Amino acid sequence: MKYVIVGCGRVGSTLAKLLAAESHDVTVVDENPSAFKRLGSNFSGRVEVGTGIDFDVLQRAGAASADGFVAVTDGDNRNVMAALIAQRMFNIKKIVARIYDPPRGQIYRELGIETVCPTTMGAKTVRDKLMHMPYESTPSFDFGKMSSLTLTVPERLAGTRVGDLEQKSLAKIAAIRRGGKVLIPSEDVELSSGDELYAVVAPEALSDFVTRFASEPGVPVKLTA
Repeated sequence: MKYVIVGCGRVGSTLAKLLAAESHDVTVVDENPSAFKRLGSNFSGRVEVGTGIDFDVLQRAGAASADGFVAVTDGDNRNVMAALIAQRMFNIKKIVARIYDPPRGQIYRELGIETVCPTTMGAKTVRDKLMHMPYESTPSFDFGKMSSLTLTVPERLAGTRVGDLEQKSLAKIAAIRRGGKVLIPSEDVELSSGDELYAVVAPEALSDFVTRFASEPGVPVKLTA
């Protein structure tokens, strides 16, 4: 696969090296030539000096034949502008832009640009650790209407059936990691202490669902946005 990455900061350079190590064709664009030092001497991809919002620069970088495009500069506006050029002028189907301002993410997703917001993701992670949440937040989908959670089964829930925890159309346990193996459970599967669950939960069921995994029974879990 062929990818163009705009921005050779810590995220962009790390992503470029990961993709190149997987034998993908990678070109990194940055207006600061010294930024390419982050790629190291063994980087097998290409680099292009210039701004990611310049049509000619992106064309030289191979955007016309790219399978995917990533914009991870330090500026939200530059990332979105680069993403729109990639989408509308080069017709790239898979585009991801980093956006620091959470409200903007929703707007740009509606334009067909997939966004990653480290602000929201970081805040949720800190919140989870600060409040001793019995689960770990993972990026939501469906524009935030559903939550995906990773939870660990406490000893007091050992022997509980998957179906006893699920709620029709509101909460679904999609996978269980147990002893290094992952399985897609049926409703009759009994949980074991220490099982790691991957669950998808609707907003109206979230508080009730995660409270069942609290370290002490009957202790509610406070959820914040």
